[in-house]
Amino acid sequence: MAIFSQKQLRLFRKIDFFRDDYLSLGNDGILIIKKGYAWDGPSGPTIDTLSFMRGSLVHDALYQLMRMGKILYSHKDHADRLLQKICIDDGMSKVRAWGVYQAVKLFGGSSAKPGSEKPEKFYAFHKTIDHAN
Repeated sequence: MAIFSQKQLRLFRKIDFFRDDYLSLGNDGILIIKKGYAWDGPSGPTIDTLSFMRGSLVHDALYQLMRMGKILYSHKDHADRLLQKICIDDGMSKVRAWGVYQAVKLFGGSSAKPGSEKPEKFYAFHKTIDHAN
């Protein structure tokens, strides 16, 4: 579980309270990410280090909330800057954190846009067996 203060998320004040089984964000600015939240670590061509994990978790949760329309897309840069700040706080060099910020700033837009959530697809495969042979 990760909890972030109102001060850290002060730029998201116009949020309506949101809660599901794994994620909640209150209008008080507290983000709670519960164990079991679906997250695959940092995305893109990068090196997964401990200094990148917490920041990418929070960033992914904020992008999900944007896709769901719970946070305005206009707050994307604030989420990207928060990623940069958390990475630095967790020991990432400022140069690398700047690069991370630039990557999500330039290439992360489509991942945060409302409605960009791809529908789940289920495929059923079956093998045809030829009993004649």
